[in-house]
Amino acid sequence: MNDNLNSVIEPISDSKAKELLDKYVEVTSPKRGLVKGKVVKITDNEVLVNVGLKSEGVIPAGDFDSIKDISIGDMVDVYLDDIGGAKGLATISKRKADFFKVWEEVQEAYNEEIPVEAEVVRKVKGGLMVKVFGTEAFLPGSQIDIKPARDVDFEIGSKFNVRIIKVNFKRRNIVVSRRVLIEEKQKAKVEEFFNEIVESKVVKGIVKNITEFGAFIDLGGIDGLLHITDISWGRINHPSEMLSIDDEVEVKVIKVDKEARRVSLGLKQLKPDPWEKMEEKYKIGDQIEGKVVSLTDYGAFLEIEPGIEGLVHVSEMSWTKHIKHPSEVMKVGENVQAIVLEVDEKSRKVSLGLRQAVPDPWEDVDKKYPVGSAVKGKVVNLTSFGAFIQLEEGVEGLLHISDISWTRRIGHPKDVLDRGKMVECKVLSIDSDERRISLGLKQLREDPLNIFIQEYPVNSDVIGKIYEMLPKGVIVSLGKGLKGFIPFSHLIKKKMRKPDDRYSLGEKLKLKIIEIDEKRRNIVLSEKEYLLEQHKKLEEAKDQEEENIEEKTLENED
Repeated sequence: MNDNLNSVIEPISDSKAKELLDKYVEVTSPKRGLVKGKVVKITDNEVLVNVGLKSEGVIPAGDFDSIKDISIGDMVDVYLDDIGGAKGLATISKRKADFFKVWEEVQEAYNEEIPVEAEVVRKVKGGLMVKVFGTEAFLPGSQIDIKPARDVDFEIGSKFNVRIIKVNFKRRNIVVSRRVLIEEKQKAKVEEFFNEIVESKVVKGIVKNITEFGAFIDLGGIDGLLHITDISWGRINHPSEMLSIDDEVEVKVIKVDKEARRVSLGLKQLKPDPWEKMEEKYKIGDQIEGKVVSLTDYGAFLEIEPGIEGLVHVSEMSWTKHIKHPSEVMKVGENVQAIVLEVDEKSRKVSLGLRQAVPDPWEDVDKKYPVGSAVKGKVVNLTSFGAFIQLEEGVEGLLHISDISWTRRIGHPKDVLDRGKMVECKVLSIDSDERRISLGLKQLREDPLNIFIQEYPVNSDVIGKIYEMLPKGVIVSLGKGLKGFIPFSHLIKKKMRKPDDRYSLGEKLKLKIIEIDEKRRNIVLSEKEYLLEQHKKLEEAKDQEEENIEEKTLENED
């Protein structure tokens, strides 16, 4: 028998034996790639899988959807990376296996831009890990929603549709986006909205944001601007006075710009325009009550009714006072009486007056204070050019500095008048249109110069007392406040370069009036002319006396 066996079995060379062994290993040993493996052990953190090698491979428990669903003996798909990895264990991956199993579906969804369902697995830095086709993909925070990622919160297990926006087979990397689907849906909604929206249409929306210039209204994915000027017919300082975030409001479409994708909305347009038929509601001369809503340098705005404001110009606030700023007579929030002066419905302007609501103190003022009459008033103001005398509330007259005294040279009215004191004056003139009254104090008595002229015309002799000495002459007092001037050349004393060389203050001089200028109120005197006239009179008297003696002598001879 052995002989027979020996005749059948031929000796095998060493090279032949190696060839047969390589074929055996190739058939019995698994290749790298997708293989089936049997679960042989399960712990809290790992699952050991036998893939037909001398050693098992290890799969992290987290690679399974739920480790509770895995039992010993179960067959699972894994990807074999290395037959003899670290510590002699096979290097296997369930995630890679899952990836390879669905790669064709992933590639097709990516190429065709097909939305796929994603399930949130866990949160990671920068976004979320989700499952698509049973394998993990990364959903960046910026791709979760059109809102900031911090405003979006998904629980583990949440499901939603995404689009695969990036795949890398070599790195086994899949990136998905939820945002692109939302944007596409939003874009379609915007197109539909602008195809259907028309001006004057009334729509509902939610207040999404409030700014100083208005509010943005969410009309269902499309924001419309409700400008502050279109919120109310009345005055508001900020949209928050009438609107709050998340308020549901009904608004009117007042303008649509389809190219710019803008919608302008109006809230006040849902109510009647209060300016309609304004000229019929408010007549010129009507007295109305208004609430002060704003003060400016040039006037105050009064709210007559919601949406209607009238301007009281600063010049129309008082008959009697010069108002520099409206705050001098009113304040915001105060109710005041005013008179309608003008209504311009086209320009939406109403002019009002405060002073017209009370009697004008200047009406018939010329009858109350006729020119030439004596009046009494209180000194209310003193200026360099005169004093203002209040005759009654709102009526003042000017007492010019030149009309205070006939004879006294006054440097400032305060030298003779006191603020707050009563004074009697004479009405010199009235200009009702310009609201001016001229008063005179000196005019209450006759001009002493006129009296003097009547008593002492030119060429009259007077006695003057030296009041002041000047280089060019001497000023003398003539009584009753009148002064006269003696030019240096009309003084009689000799051997002097200036008057005080030979003359003294208070010294009395005999003088002749040589000139009177009533307009300039100047009286010019001469000591020399007086002396010459006296000499002439003496000579004439002497001649007369000699003539008389001669006549008597002739009579005696006869």
